Amino acid sequence: MNRRATRLGAVATAVSVLLAVSACGRDDDDSSSGGGANPGVTDEPCPEAVDEEKGCIYLGVISDQSGVFAGVGVPFTQGQQAYWKSVNEAGGIGDYEVDVTTHVRDSKYDTELHARLFGEIKDDVAMIAQSLGTAHTHAILSDAQRESIVLAPASLSSDWIFQEGVIEAGTNYCAEAMNAVDYAVDEGATHIASIHFEGDYGDDAMVGARIAAEARGVEFTDIVTTPVDGGDTQEAAIGALLQSGADYVVLSTGPKEMATIVGGALQNQFQGRFIGSIPTWNAAVLDSPAKDAIVAAYLQATSFPVWESDSEGAQALREAVGDTPPNDWFFIAWAGSHIVKAVLEAAIDNDDLSREGITEAASELTGVDGDGMLPEGSANYAADANDRVLRSTQLNKVDPQAPSKVSVAVDAFTGPTAEGYEFEEPCYLQK
Repeated sequence: MNRRATRLGAVATAVSVLLAVSACGRDDDDSSSGGGANPGVTDEPCPEAVDEEKGCIYLGVISDQSGVFAGVGVPFTQGQQAYWKSVNEAGGIGDYEVDVTTHVRDSKYDTELHARLFGEIKDDVAMIAQSLGTAHTHAILSDAQRESIVLAPASLSSDWIFQEGVIEAGTNYCAEAMNAVDYAVDEGATHIASIHFEGDYGDDAMVGARIAAEARGVEFTDIVTTPVDGGDTQEAAIGALLQSGADYVVLSTGPKEMATIVGGALQNQFQGRFIGSIPTWNAAVLDSPAKDAIVAAYLQATSFPVWESDSEGAQALREAVGDTPPNDWFFIAWAGSHIVKAVLEAAIDNDDLSREGITEAASELTGVDGDGMLPEGSANYAADANDRVLRSTQLNKVDPQAPSKVSVAVDAFTGPTAEGYEFEEPCYLQK
């Protein structure tokens, strides 16, 4: 798979022009959720329509609802559904409401299943509003690009800044890990360890941590681990950490593995600290025996505000969802949906809801504010990779008294490594 930048060529441009002439408005849309000039766009109302006079734009969701990252995928999907429910109740977008429920599929965090599910729904959706997992999104990327289907990954691979038709939101794992190491070194760290899953997600973060450790002149240890399975206690990873002499650890695993490693390391007298990549956090870990260790020694790296932040968007979310239990994945999904909405609105403004029209609309975006819920500089897809990439990171501490169980420990910052780094290829290719 070619993971470098891909651009639509002259043939695709010509096809886009031809389709725009014949398929730009509701009058030409097919009446089913698939087929027709604009797949996933219909004159018929959505199944749960607020206004029966409006057409429907169907978005696909391929998420983890029951696997390793179900703690991310379930609230993420709920957050997207709540966002579009709010949009539809406020009048939808143009002559349409948006459905993000009909075509939800559970990949169980299985790459091959993810690709099969994409094949099942791709003809019935205008775009994929959630593709959870880095390797999983890579498994469908070439097919999606060939058919001009825009993907919104629930993933922060550094590859996305090089890809056409991928609308990422947030600082990538590589830059995030660079900032984690810069923070750790500024706090006195002399030896960094990276404990991570093997593959595009974990390797992306590991390479970022290694680049920053080398730039800052501190020791570095690379420790690969695997997901918790049955009786797996992460003994090998914990043992390697204890032998390494590291005083700060960048974790790039799932929440269960994070809890097991942090709890086990402190139980074995580890005196250092942990900074977890954004997917390592789930408030459910506070129900585990590792709760006290996590509160004492773990920080979550992220580029998004927390649930109780005071932005206009966060306030609107809280008002819209009422008594819904606070969850930062729900929050991030709501925040990122502003970008999907901006893409669709731009395509509507261009009178072209064909897939090529949606892809073109995405490629022309120069930024989305998200009512203060998105990192500064988000969605500048018209820029080249190094102007498009986000570089800031916020560190959250675990706070059992906070609504979402995390609160801000370190405001958003960009360390010297990420600030000066030139992204020439995805970081994980440098493993």
